[in-house]
Amino acid sequence: MVLATSTVTSPATIPPTDGVRLRRALASVAVANVAYFFVEFGVAERIGSVSLFADSVDFLEDAAVNFLIFVALGWAARTRARVGMVLAGILLIPALAFLWTAWRKFQSLEPPEPWLLSATGLGALLVNVGCALLLARFRHHSGSLMRAAFLSARNDAVANVAIMAAGVVTTLWPSGVPDLVVGLGIAVMNADAARAVWNAARDEHAASRSTNETA
Repeated sequence: MVLATSTVTSPATIPPTDGVRLRRALASVAVANVAYFFVEFGVAERIGSVSLFADSVDFLEDAAVNFLIFVALGWAARTRARVGMVLAGILLIPALAFLWTAWRKFQSLEPPEPWLLSATGLGALLVNVGCALLLARFRHHSGSLMRAAFLSARNDAVANVAIMAAGVVTTLWPSGVPDLVVGLGIAVMNADAARAVWNAARDEHAASRSTNETA
């Protein structure tokens, strides 16, 4: 997996043309995530899939992350770092949502419709790969903020491959266990991404304080 570094780039150092492209990329990613949230959430409700439900909430979280980054790009480094800390908390939302849906699934372990599960996962993968490609060239800009966006898109793509695999396994072994396991994996990945973004934001905040103290 490719990880974004925590290098901090001031908005002032970003060429104007790159700044415009970055904002367009963020807006495009936010809209795509909101649109596919409704698709995936609807399918998750229809077939009773834990992994699709967790991933659909993740799409909504991604939209919020990219919208907040869009708004915060012109702010000072310390303020951006604080927003990064907030985004670290937002990244935990899918993990918390999973706990409730996983409990419900554990009580029945009824398998979801496997082919619809895999097909929806494939659609989500296409959306997330497109988003990751849009954000990849900007992942070193604005420190913890773009780290949050890139990690989120990257994690989603990995999760979508796992969802597709769960569909295949469920075809061979009709059980709700593969769906439940993948849902757990999505929750763990988002918790790890939240930790990475929190650490990057904390370092960014400390660096901005040191800069102000020595100025």
